[in-house]
Amino acid sequence: MTRWALQLEYNGGAFVGWQRQDSGLSLQEVLEHAATNLNKGAPVSSIVAGRTDSGVHAEAQVALIVLPDGLHPRQVRDALNYHMKPHLLVVRQAAVAPDGWNPRFSAIHRAYRYRILNRRARPALHEGQVWHVAAPLDAERMHVAAQLLVGTHDFTSYRATACQAKSPVRTLERLDVVREGDLISCAVEARSFLHHQVRNFVGTLRLVGDGSWPIERVARALAARDRAAAGPTAPAEGLSLVAVTYPVDPFALPAAGGAPITPPSAADPAR
Repeated sequence: MTRWALQLEYNGGAFVGWQRQDSGLSLQEVLEHAATNLNKGAPVSSIVAGRTDSGVHAEAQVALIVLPDGLHPRQVRDALNYHMKPHLLVVRQAAVAPDGWNPRFSAIHRAYRYRILNRRARPALHEGQVWHVAAPLDAERMHVAAQLLVGTHDFTSYRATACQAKSPVRTLERLDVVREGDLISCAVEARSFLHHQVRNFVGTLRLVGDGSWPIERVARALAARDRAAAGPTAPAEGLSLVAVTYPVDPFALPAAGGAPITPPSAADPAR
């Protein structure tokens, strides 16, 4: 059997999140069901870099599955994409995983982007991809406030009350807020994040942007170590996982893993 690293792109709007739930369709379920078609109908389990919530999107989520030997990376990618139609989940790249590699525990860096559409008119092209805030926001004030959160801190005030992480301490490497026309983008980077941490950052920074909060209150909320001291949780639809970084990138290895090419078959519907 061969361990495959998958780079995934998806629109999370129609899903209950990555992880299987008692009700509703999960991204995990769609991927694993598609993979059974490459495993002679036998169940396939997956491991993922981060279990995104319902409504959250990804440009470069990373997962691991195990499939029978003899497949080429192109076949794995195209066959999975064929079997995942019409769901808005696709494999961008497939590569043989290095020995000992794990998409979650081997990751050394994660990057998210949160986008706010800041105008009176509701979104059309960006529907389901942004948080629509009609009131004017000062992105420069938001950026200044965001810098108060960068560094190593106890982020109790900015994590979900139900967060199960053993420690609230994280090192935030980047939190930049930039306006481009009507779109305000928040670029957030760290090795790992707490549950709802990015969305709680953005919900708080929105209060700075609309003038409800002075800039220094962001730091006071951080120091309080109390979820009630920070702002609300921003909606899921504005958030996207844009990158996961590894010391050894499976997608950058020669020939994306160099698995042997097999003759055309039902596992390669693109041919």
